[in-house]
Amino acid sequence: MDDPYKTLGIGKAASADEVKKAYRKLAKQHHPDLNPGNSASASRFKDISGAYDLLSDPEKRARFDRGEIDASGQERADASFYRSHAGGPQGARYRAGSGFDPSDIFADMFARGGQPGGGGFGRSGDFREFKTRGNDVAYSLAIDFIEAAKGAQKRLSFPDGKTLDVNVPPGAESGMTLRLRGQGQPGTGGGPSGDALIEVTVEPHPQFRRDGNNVQVEVPITLPEAVAGGKINVPTIDGLVSMTVPAGSNTGTKLRLRGRGIAPRVGSTGDQYITLKVMLPAEPDQALKDFIKDWPGRDYDVRGV
Repeated sequence: MDDPYKTLGIGKAASADEVKKAYRKLAKQHHPDLNPGNSASASRFKDISGAYDLLSDPEKRARFDRGEIDASGQERADASFYRSHAGGPQGARYRAGSGFDPSDIFADMFARGGQPGGGGFGRSGDFREFKTRGNDVAYSLAIDFIEAAKGAQKRLSFPDGKTLDVNVPPGAESGMTLRLRGQGQPGTGGGPSGDALIEVTVEPHPQFRRDGNNVQVEVPITLPEAVAGGKINVPTIDGLVSMTVPAGSNTGTKLRLRGRGIAPRVGSTGDQYITLKVMLPAEPDQALKDFIKDWPGRDYDVRGV
């Protein structure tokens, strides 16, 4: 990766939100889990993650824009040199001529070797490498609605072939970021490894919809159940539960199952709300048609006009 801006397809003036939006779009296209066995996508995903790691960090981004670090986040060899020998805006860098002696540079490098934070060679000739923390790496993880509600352990595949089990906490939501310490890029000079940052995306469910810690679900009922009431089984995130439909229920009638919502690690457990939907038979038989035709109450007002 030579230029993180080009890798994400954005300009240097891009805002933090634009950086994040570009990363999400590309990460979903090239994630290894969605492209199994595709080494090109794995390599591209690694570059995308590295670019996002650098540009999402204001300090790293500023240093890259100034030319102090490269696209991998490592110190540029010339950046630390110029910072040491250019006396700020009024200073002058070493130039050939005017009594310039190249040995002065090396003498200064040897002298700096023993100073705090100095790099290069020490007085005894040993090389002192900069101690640098490794870069964080960013990944995305898609989970289904039930896994997000109840928590789950998911196996994440890294571009280099490594796998890692990720514990998703109960009540996880889209946009949540899980931090796996020490699972990022290795440090240099004995520095610590970076972290892996896992952004969670919760996939929609065909029946359930989340509302805070509550769960909403629409349940169809028959005409006899709506008129006379009765026991029915309704789906919950924990499985089927029996409940009573009151006589005279209608489409839009709401019922509540206490404590059947999402139980997050922090906060109270939500409820499940059931919205009833009265369904006629796909093809009403003649007996039902005759009954409705002869039913004295068939002309009841439902529209108020």
